[in-house]
Amino acid sequence: MANQKSSSGLPFPVILVIGIVMMAGGFYVSKNVHIDFLTKLAEQGISLDPGKTISAIGVLLILFPVIRSFYIGPLGDAISGRTNELERTFTEAESLRSEMTQMRSDYERRLVETESAAREQIQSEIRKAQELRGQLEADARARADEYLHKAQADIENEKNRVINDLRIHVVDLTLGATEKILGENVDSDRNRKLIAEFIDKVEVPG
Repeated sequence: MANQKSSSGLPFPVILVIGIVMMAGGFYVSKNVHIDFLTKLAEQGISLDPGKTISAIGVLLILFPVIRSFYIGPLGDAISGRTNELERTFTEAESLRSEMTQMRSDYERRLVETESAAREQIQSEIRKAQELRGQLEADARARADEYLHKAQADIENEKNRVINDLRIHVVDLTLGATEKILGENVDSDRNRKLIAEFIDKVEVPG
């Protein structure tokens, strides 16, 4: 504190000495010096004491560095610290806001990318399902055609078998009837062939 200087640049001891001198000198003037002009003013109700004024100035010169050192200085430091803390808080808040804005932008971008990927995946699955359905329909048609052709072939074979059985039965009936009419055995390969050829000629195409 001994090295502190006032705003005028004077060291504190010098200011202290000046303040003590002014305080003592003002006290002395107030007690021992009488000025007629001031006495007349006092009689008119105007009290003016230069000694007390000088003493008050001396007291202020002594107290001001003390007040500045113990009150104004720490108060200024506290205000400065608080200001720095607020600035740091504001800086952190701004940084956090920027970070949140960036995170929001990243989230929205990822959301758009996810939605796009999901749409592409859904469309791909739809295309695969359509292709599978087409393939299944084609397989079903091919299998149905195969079953139809097989069924037609089976029907044709069964038809031919039945016709052949009927032809043999008709030949047997014809030979049997001829044997009853003629009274002799006419069952021979030649006669069967003749009867079969006759049936083929008169058979109505199916």
